[in-house]
Amino acid sequence: MRPTGRLHIGHYHGALKNWIRLQHQYDCYFFVADFHALTTHYQDTADLEQYTFDTVVDWLAAGLSPGAATIFVQSKVPEHAELHLLLSMITPVPWLERVPSYKDQQANIADRNLGTYGFLGYPVLQAADVLMYRAGHVPVGADQVAHLELAREIARRFNHIFGREPQFETTAEQAIDQMGKRPARLYRQARRDYLEQGDTDALARAQALLGEQQNLSIGNRERLFGYLEGSGRIILPEPKALLTGAPVVPGIDGRKMSKSYNNTIRMRESPDSVEQKVKTMVTDPARVRRSDPGDPSKCPVFDLHRLYSDDDVKTWAADGCRGASIGCVDCKRPLIDAINREQAPFIERAEQFDNDPNLVRSIILDGAEAARAEARETLDEVKAAVGLSR
Repeated sequence: MRPTGRLHIGHYHGALKNWIRLQHQYDCYFFVADFHALTTHYQDTADLEQYTFDTVVDWLAAGLSPGAATIFVQSKVPEHAELHLLLSMITPVPWLERVPSYKDQQANIADRNLGTYGFLGYPVLQAADVLMYRAGHVPVGADQVAHLELAREIARRFNHIFGREPQFETTAEQAIDQMGKRPARLYRQARRDYLEQGDTDALARAQALLGEQQNLSIGNRERLFGYLEGSGRIILPEPKALLTGAPVVPGIDGRKMSKSYNNTIRMRESPDSVEQKVKTMVTDPARVRRSDPGDPSKCPVFDLHRLYSDDDVKTWAADGCRGASIGCVDCKRPLIDAINREQAPFIERAEQFDNDPNLVRSIILDGAEAARAEARETLDEVKAAVGLSR
């Protein structure tokens, strides 16, 4: 996430809640994208450090755990910038100009000059962020699939240009011998079945076999993944999208909740502030008077009920709205209570971090060191392929 201010419940339900689940299912990396914040906010960095700190505290308060996932700040891992530079050397400019959000944001963010290389090239930095950790899956909403597809294309182009090392087949055969007699025999048989007969099950078996090998270097493992398919060495594996259903969370003015619209309910909002904001939230415009029937499908408050309320409450709210048996203030009361119940543990967990900033800093530094260990391995492989290693 980019550090552009305190997080709100749209961030929580749109992404963070899913991250908390994923951290127990995968080896996860979560980082505050402060380099990315500069692509649109390069003239407004006075609060960048504080926003970065607040973002990490919001994550920890929501339930992300440094014991279960790697949590760090992008700029603390300078390998991101170096890989971005190397990938930018091979990425065609028309690819970047075709990214759907490029022209959209230039048109919609009229108060900033976005005619910069950094803004044009931010999808390459995104690709570096993902490819650096040889990610298998990236949790994204449908609107981010095009960006991830570009990362896949950049990886494919890089592998095509730099994956054909001298004596590739000889090196690959030597790597197979390192697997041991039985795994080597199974690998060669599966490769033959795939290349000669198109047996995709054999390909899957061989890929699984490589994943189990403990005595292969990362370079040899990726070399053998490429050798399986008759191609060159796969230096940067192509990540897959892990599509997540991200609900559109309405803001208090009825538009999508966004810091840009100043219509948010923050993740650690005080109970009184939650009550005040929800009470002033817009409702179905047809309900001018309490006796006017409404339509829940046209009411932003009911969209929040879909997130926060059980079936009984939703039925009560929908029937009461249509029949005008309850007023809008009545409809909002259980919603206020539900949001405050959700917020209570966030506020409680955050207190220790707000009171001890050094604890947050140590989490960030430890996460950065763990991330750098992985990043260095990838960057060493990339630089060797490009011809920049000693």
